[in-house]
Amino acid sequence: MFVSKRSGWGGSLVVAVTVTASGCYDALSVGAVGAPNGPSRAFASWSPGANDTCTQQIHDQYAVIGPDGKLYPTWHPPVDPSGCAFGHEHGRDPRGSDLFSKLGGIPFGYANEVADFFAPHVGFKIEWENDVKMSVGGGVKSSIFSITCDVLVELHQGSAGAGSFIQPQHELSYHTKCNDGTELDFTVLSLIGNAGEFVSSCTGDAVAVAPGQPAGAPDGGGRRRIPDRACIEQHILVPDGNSSNFRSGLRESWQMSQSIRTGNGKRLASVGPYFNVFNPSRYHDPNSPNLVGRPIDLCFEITATGERAQGGPCEGVVAGMTFDDPNSPFNGAQRDVDINSIRITNRDGPQIWYTDVYGKNASQQPFAGSIKQFIAQTDNEAVTPSGPSIGRDRDYGAAGVHSPN
Repeated sequence: MFVSKRSGWGGSLVVAVTVTASGCYDALSVGAVGAPNGPSRAFASWSPGANDTCTQQIHDQYAVIGPDGKLYPTWHPPVDPSGCAFGHEHGRDPRGSDLFSKLGGIPFGYANEVADFFAPHVGFKIEWENDVKMSVGGGVKSSIFSITCDVLVELHQGSAGAGSFIQPQHELSYHTKCNDGTELDFTVLSLIGNAGEFVSSCTGDAVAVAPGQPAGAPDGGGRRRIPDRACIEQHILVPDGNSSNFRSGLRESWQMSQSIRTGNGKRLASVGPYFNVFNPSRYHDPNSPNLVGRPIDLCFEITATGERAQGGPCEGVVAGMTFDDPNSPFNGAQRDVDINSIRITNRDGPQIWYTDVYGKNASQQPFAGSIKQFIAQTDNEAVTPSGPSIGRDRDYGAAGVHSPN
């Protein structure tokens, strides 16, 4: 074990690294360095359930020190090198990203800590891709101007419980560096849609659920498209001789419109990624006591007129399998991210800004409750790079991964 110090865009990051025989680290160990400002609320918040074989002590070895000097959980493999399973995953290993040498480990829950707003550990997901070929807008032909970007994003996107039906605030950590000078590193609580409601993924209609939580939560841009019972009846419960369309019936798409703005509303940067989940372990069911319907139960349901789920993931489901069974195909581990547009209008500004947790009230000086953000000193609206999907056809459902994930 050794201690390393890495300087990233958000300040120094001190970690202790456990090294395997192959020379790659597998865990960021707490014990060797400690945290000068103590643990964050997110640290040590996970404990094993009945289907998990790793201990909390093993899990807590995967940690980093955040910009505030506190200890945070970070990415870990779904199965520890010792062979035990955590039962959840955090997406793609960030160490393969070209941005990792700059960023280091991603502190899960940093924006939540600043806002004093707790988020369950299992929802934090990472996706990245190097050398992404971007489309070019603004009237400039891509044949004469080619842009490629490295992109790494982290979103807290749980797809198992009822919280996302009403809760718009979710941590987003967004990082990109492109060959045209476009470069962003920011962390916010992104407001995805309106508090107290979501949008039906198949009808596009808003579904009011309850008063917004937490109380007084502001509304945001974008929308959280989540399947409801209407989607199930339209695409999954079908007559004999038909095939269920699980991809349409269960697809979630959290569609963002996130900007960094000054106090007078001037936009410094904006992004609009879509985070998609293709096998969530929940849908909205107003007739369920907790409003949560379980896709796995659809594999056994037959309507009064004989419609039922036909084919697809239900073919591997057996009687007695529960929604949180490690063998369930509905674990929220099949995802991708549509990068979409990346805009910067900061030619005359500094590279370092300080914003509130929502990316608003950007100032050149830190203030109470602010987060340090990096925005390249450029203006790319003439070309407006826009990206494709990344992570398509990846399935992070390794051995032992189950809902909630």
